[in-house]
Amino acid sequence: MKDDNFLRENNARHLWHPMGHPGALQDNPPRIITRAEGVRIEDIDGHSTIDAVGGLWCVNLGYSNPVVKEAIASQLYELPYYSAFGGTSNPTAIEASYMVREFFAEDGMARVFFTSGGSDSVETCLRLARQYHKLRGEPGRTKFLSLKKGYHGTHFGGASVNGNNRFRVAYEPLLPGCFHIPAPYTYRNPFGESDPAALAQQIAAAMEDEIQFQGPGSIAAFIMEPILGAGGVLVPDASFMPLMREICDRHGILMISDEVICGFGRTGDWSGARHWGVQPDMMSTAKGITSAYFPVGAAMVNEKVAEVFEGADASDGIFHGYTYSAHPVGAAAVVACLTETLRLDTRTNAAARGEQMYRGALKLAEKYDFIGDVRGGHGLMTALELVSDKTARTPMDNATMARMHTVIYDAGCMVRLGMNNILLSPPLTITEAEVDQVLAAIDAGLASVGS
Repeated sequence: MKDDNFLRENNARHLWHPMGHPGALQDNPPRIITRAEGVRIEDIDGHSTIDAVGGLWCVNLGYSNPVVKEAIASQLYELPYYSAFGGTSNPTAIEASYMVREFFAEDGMARVFFTSGGSDSVETCLRLARQYHKLRGEPGRTKFLSLKKGYHGTHFGGASVNGNNRFRVAYEPLLPGCFHIPAPYTYRNPFGESDPAALAQQIAAAMEDEIQFQGPGSIAAFIMEPILGAGGVLVPDASFMPLMREICDRHGILMISDEVICGFGRTGDWSGARHWGVQPDMMSTAKGITSAYFPVGAAMVNEKVAEVFEGADASDGIFHGYTYSAHPVGAAAVVACLTETLRLDTRTNAAARGEQMYRGALKLAEKYDFIGDVRGGHGLMTALELVSDKTARTPMDNATMARMHTVIYDAGCMVRLGMNNILLSPPLTITEAEVDQVLAAIDAGLASVGS
């Protein structure tokens, strides 16, 4: 590895970073993270912090898990790669597909299609949804519905169903036939509704209205996150996803549950949909499937969808896939990661520590009146929304948020900023004492606001 001086001199000079302005990053180079162990990361200056971002909602098992590392290394020596195209497979991919299906059997999932990440998984679900209707003799079902504030990746399909214009406007025109309905966001919504159950009913009515306007026979699928993650940890009322499921069933629309963030224990259960008692038709997953040790995702379908594809004419195959679908090293990471996930029962710890983090955030809201809203309470997903005017709910300005972020980092915690939100999604292995440290660092950052 090059020495520290080389790394500092070349930081952001040749590498364009995702989700950032390349010129701004050259003027203010990003932090260089050099080591990670457990829930802690260390930068090039030797500063150690708790990673309360969990990489990017993904390092569920924490860093440097020896079981996962050994599985990846062993697979590299045995079979580093072979394609899943052309009538070939590999033993580890077969085992991994079985394990993933077992993980989500309670959700009704029956078949697995491996991808290279969450955006790939969403894209796969969208494409298969259209093909499903064509195979059934309804080729006019091509449109998609989704939620404003929802996040579904950055491919053209995923960006098109995304509900945040930051990921859309620079790349328009996007995929035609994508329409959005209001999010279950009690703090900000067009109905002025603060009651979660009443808001769920309002959105259900908006969904019905949009379906009738578009034409029920024109819609292929509705996609949603069970808990909206990047959009600000928006936790819907318990009635919301069942309402959406009922509407989809009544109109012959497939429901896609985007579990890229919510799956594999993040919400305190193995899937987000399970919290709401809903079995979707499809699921998109990634992140926790390998705890980010290898880029893998999976799209899954239930028996209803599988039967249509498997009973189709021989000429109607799935002409979609990725070079690295069912990659043997990635599959080895899946098997090891899911084995460790079950052994450690990370969903139980996520539920307990998530409740601790949420309660701690509520206490901070009692202390600082510029915290407009606190959201969470389902696993290790928490958001604090900051405002400069609580009555008008004016979002806190970016400069103040950036200064506070630095103070929190210096105090020993890495958090993620989503506009005027502090987003928390630490590894699912975090301890009670470490959650207290996270809350203390955030307290220090909040105390700096206005100073």
